[in-house]
Amino acid sequence: MGRQKIEIKRIENEEARQVCFSKRRSGLFKKASELSILCGAEIGVVVFSPAGKVFSFGHPSVESVVDRFLGEPRPGGAVVPAGAPPYPAFKDLNRQHTELSNRLEVEKKKREEAEKTLKAAGEHYWRDLDTDGLGLEELERFRLSVELLKCNLAQRAEKLLLEAATPASGSAPTPGSLARFASRNPFLVKEEGSGIVFCRGGFGFPHGLH
Repeated sequence: MGRQKIEIKRIENEEARQVCFSKRRSGLFKKASELSILCGAEIGVVVFSPAGKVFSFGHPSVESVVDRFLGEPRPGGAVVPAGAPPYPAFKDLNRQHTELSNRLEVEKKKREEAEKTLKAAGEHYWRDLDTDGLGLEELERFRLSVELLKCNLAQRAEKLLLEAATPASGSAPTPGSLARFASRNPFLVKEEGSGIVFCRGGFGFPHGLH
C-alpha cells in the first residue's frame, strides 16, 4: 500500500502554523543554498512570516539578484555575467553550513540511539557498564546521567508515596500513613522526631515530604 497523500491546507492553529513556518523556511533556504552550490545559480528568496516579519536568503546577495532581475547594473557599472560561479567566501560558508548540519544530524541520531539503549537495558546497563574504559569526558557525561536518573527516581518515589499514602476519600495523607508507607519503601526514610519522609540521601537531592 502506497503512502497516502497529505492534503495541503492552511493550518488553523496559530502556534502550530508558526512552528511549521519556521521549519519550512529553514528547509527552503537550505535547498536554495544547495541549488546555488550545485548549479552555480544566483538565487534570491524573500519570505514574509504570518506575523509580518521578513526573512531573506540570496547568493551572492538578494540585492544583486533583484538588480539583475530588474536589469540594473551593480555598483560601479559592472554587469552580472550569466552563469557566474559562486563567490569563494560564500561557497566556503555554505560548505561549513552543510558540514555542521550533517554533524548535528549525526549527534541527534547518536543521542536517540543512546536513549533507546538506556531505556531498553534498564538497570542491567548501569550494572554491567565498564567504566574503566571511559575517558574523562565520557565519565563526566556518565556522572551527569546518573545524577539525572537519581533525580527522576526521587521524584517518581515521592509521587508514588503520595498516591499510596492518600486515603481513598481523597483527603491529604497523614504523617502516620506517610511513615507506614516509607517503612515499606526502600527509596524512602522517615526522619526521627519530625514525621518528615525523605528520599534516601543516596539520591543526593533534598526532596522531602511532610
